[in-house]
Amino acid sequence: MTAPETLPHPVVAPGSRHEHAWVTASSHATSEGRIRYVRCVDCGAHRVDLEPRAVVVPEALTRPFG
Repeated sequence: MTAPETLPHPVVAPGSRHEHAWVTASSHATSEGRIRYVRCVDCGAHRVDLEPRAVVVPEALTRPFG
């Protein structure tokens, strides 16, 4: 699952819409990736983000020779 599938958009009170400026309050590693607990520096809203683990398969930059 991805964050958009599991997390609703934050509820914003009418008249208080703004661009959130998220900063990480704390984070920790899990088997799914890094969990970040963030808050908006302007309004104090909180959110939990998942930064998925990067699973990268090595890719050859050259062909074998010799």
